[in-house]
Amino acid sequence: MSQVKKAVILAAGRGTRMKELTDEIPKPMVKVKGTPILESIVRGLVSNGISEILIVVGWRKEVITDYFGDGSAFNCRVEYVEQVVQDGTGKVVELAKDFSGEDPFILSYGDILVPAESYAPLADFTGVEGKLTVKIDEDVRKGGAVFIENGMVTDLIEKGGDDAPTSPYYNAGIYSFSSKIYDYTAKLELSPRGEYELTDAIKAQVQDGLPIAAVELDGEWADVRDPEVLEELNQ
Repeated sequence: MSQVKKAVILAAGRGTRMKELTDEIPKPMVKVKGTPILESIVRGLVSNGISEILIVVGWRKEVITDYFGDGSAFNCRVEYVEQVVQDGTGKVVELAKDFSGEDPFILSYGDILVPAESYAPLADFTGVEGKLTVKIDEDVRKGGAVFIENGMVTDLIEKGGDDAPTSPYYNAGIYSFSSKIYDYTAKLELSPRGEYELTDAIKAQVQDGLPIAAVELDGEWADVRDPEVLEELNQ
């Protein structure tokens, strides 16, 4: 078994849908039940054997760097890199290239909240070039629809319209990748939304026959995307 030791967390965004809640703090530092979302992610990763974490910072970055420091208080080593240009999820991954080197790594968005045990299957990296988490029965129009055969990803459709092919599997926003992902992010072209999409890089890997496994999350899962979701979680 190949055990993943590194993780990258994307925490650069302001989260404009959070309105005044993120005037002074980045969205991943919003608290759910008294704990910043980002802290829950870090602790969950560490409890599954992750020892080195890169946090991609941007908006109000000092709130994050002051809170986590070098990571020793969280039993890991934390490094930081700043995302200066907000040009989509595909290019931000490239900021992790020096950090991850040739090693596989887990990638999570900084506003996805899951129980700690959800990271365990992503940390086991055997016989694949990537893993992608999915949830069943979320509204796939809000994110990506994932198509799966025998546990492997066969296609992804990012935020398709009402007439797009659909699937019961929703892209849950947590991944693990080998260093091959960088070959594909380097070749990305702008999507119709005017961004470089990580899902386009994953889709290209799948089309080239690289084994990308789907990991179904069966526990709690929350994309803390707006004040309504936050209020629900804090009840």
